[in-house]
Amino acid sequence: MAKKKTFWLSYDLGLKGDYSSLYRWLDKQKAKECGDSIAVFNFICSTANPREEIKDSLLESVEFNKTDRVYLIWREDTKQTTHGIFLIGHRKPAPWEGYFTTDADQTFDF
Repeated sequence: MAKKKTFWLSYDLGLKGDYSSLYRWLDKQKAKECGDSIAVFNFICSTANPREEIKDSLLESVEFNKTDRVYLIWREDTKQTTHGIFLIGHRKPAPWEGYFTTDADQTFDF
């Protein structure tokens, strides 16, 4: 039974990424822009594993490099919980790590 679900896709293909193919894929999905490198779209799922369907569809359409990253976000219908997973690539250190310090982190020499 095919079911339509809403997904958000965050992507980082670097400077030399295959953006034209990704944009073609997003346009085919009638995706809407949600800020820099993020889109929302509906996907008709024909299996119980829409994440794999989307990943397979992307891999058929886009040439990914080893440093490319694609993150998929969706809301589970039954539990009303939100989930996310890297379809391509993996998590890396956040650029904001180390910006916040507490008083306990500071040391003073007198």
